[in-house]
Amino acid sequence: MKLLMIEDNHSVSQMMSMFFKKEQWDAQFAYDGNEAVEMFAAAPNDWDMVTLDLNLPGMDGMQVSAEIRKLSPTVPIIMLTARDSESDQVLGLEMGADDYVTKPFSPITLIARIKALHRRAELGPISKTDAAPLNDTESFDVVTENFKLNTKTREAYLNGRQIQDLTPKEFDLLKTLAQKPRQVFSREQLLQLVWDYEYYGDERTVDAHIKKLRQKIEKVGPQIIQTVWGVGYKFDDSGAN
Repeated sequence: MKLLMIEDNHSVSQMMSMFFKKEQWDAQFAYDGNEAVEMFAAAPNDWDMVTLDLNLPGMDGMQVSAEIRKLSPTVPIIMLTARDSESDQVLGLEMGADDYVTKPFSPITLIARIKALHRRAELGPISKTDAAPLNDTESFDVVTENFKLNTKTREAYLNGRQIQDLTPKEFDLLKTLAQKPRQVFSREQLLQLVWDYEYYGDERTVDAHIKKLRQKIEKVGPQIIQTVWGVGYKFDDSGAN
């Protein structure tokens, strides 16, 4: 794994460097926002993971996340933040991060989060020459009236149009909902099913990812993720034709 850690605290970077070496990861470090964007932009397709501190000199973490997302819509991003405000965490997720870890953190916890996110990212889209034909329904794990999803290729289609640039978490969230059309999932259920760990009741994490997912769905067709007020969310493509 090639990892970019964006962290202005040299002590934290040095500590994590030892853990990254133990995992045999190729980790590189940036210490301010401008340097981070330059490093990522030099080879945006080469990075497998980004860890990003929010409190950075030069360009803050929110801006860095937005710039990285312009260069790579799908590279996994984990925020590292000393801010314990729920609104800051949700804003970071809405700006493009896939996950967050609150400082101070255990290096072992961060390594576990990186591995969990990377496992999903490794199952990313394969080349179009290997993709299953849309009319070959047996190649898709989820097939409804207007929607198809292939877990192997990590591709989802609405009315024959691919929903582009889904991050690992967004794809898993869409899959979880689509596997049981019209079943209502609470935010707590989605946290347990989509995330590999507890978010200690931080249900707005789900809302932030649903918001990003909906924006990508709306680029190709009608909205298929419905809100059930006071309960949660459901997948319903019955009116999407």
